[in-house]
Amino acid sequence: MSERLSPGDTAPEFTLSDSEGNKVSLSDFRGRHVVVYFYPAAGTPGCTKQACDFRDNLAQLNDAGYQVLGVSPGKPEKLAKFAAAEELTFPLLSDPDKTVLAEWGAFGEKKNYGRIVQGVIRSTFVIDPEGKIEKALYNVRATGHVAKLLKDLSLSA
Repeated sequence: MSERLSPGDTAPEFTLSDSEGNKVSLSDFRGRHVVVYFYPAAGTPGCTKQACDFRDNLAQLNDAGYQVLGVSPGKPEKLAKFAAAEELTFPLLSDPDKTVLAEWGAFGEKKNYGRIVQGVIRSTFVIDPEGKIEKALYNVRATGHVAKLLKDLSLSA
């Protein structure tokens, strides 16, 4: 099981390909808040719900100075289809070898329908402008998570 990150930790740096094949690094966003969320698979019902919730609240997050990045093991081509189908306008990053997922503690043992399996642990992190983790949320639910995050960030009523 990979080590979990905690508030105050330095966010592990990464450079991954986005759905268009462009390289995106966490350091590209230094100086602003970043929400990095890890999800198991593009196009599945839970991941679609979560991505659409981020999409529907993106203006509010962006207006408050937050950049959203979604990370999954999916290949860029699959992420491009997902982004187009769901009209997602924030970067979806591809981590097919799960290196970044593991570094962030978002890959490992989890319960799936009562069984212990190895897989992506749905997780969300809020990174401050200096690159430190403000919030480390593991095993989040796909539904209702973004609303809770907005409330935790004092961006909603």
